Amino acid sequence: MIGTRTLCALALALAATAAWAQDRVVYHIDNAAAQGLKGLRNVRNHLDVDPQARITVVTHADGVDFLMEGAKDANGGAYAGPVAALVGRGVKFEVCEITLRNRNLKKEQFIQEADFTPSGVVRIAKLQKDGAAYIKP
Repeated sequence: MIGTRTLCALALALAATAAWAQDRVVYHIDNAAAQGLKGLRNVRNHLDVDPQARITVVTHADGVDFLMEGAKDANGGAYAGPVAALVGRGVKFEVCEITLRNRNLKKEQFIQEADFTPSGVVRIAKLQKDGAAYIKP
């Protein structure tokens, strides 16, 4: 007969395995004009196939532009809607604060779904060190 402690240990092991089995991915965007729309499509498609993936989109340099209030793609479509939909699916969008300083931008200029990180490239490196796959659309 299996004891209570054994069942608890088994349940914890299964939960840990399920959490570990989730893919962790970092999408790197440093040019919104070239990568913004394509990157959002890639992330959406990624989640359509693997809904449990934990995805972080890290932006710096010109890549932050698609997360700014009122930003639109080359076809005139607003980025805010697709970004909000992906945030609703668990995606995190992060903006490099070094870029903000270098470009004299303020956090208030960005959509509410944007989070901030002290350094985009350091954040990418840490996510990769922690096991995240790296994708640059």
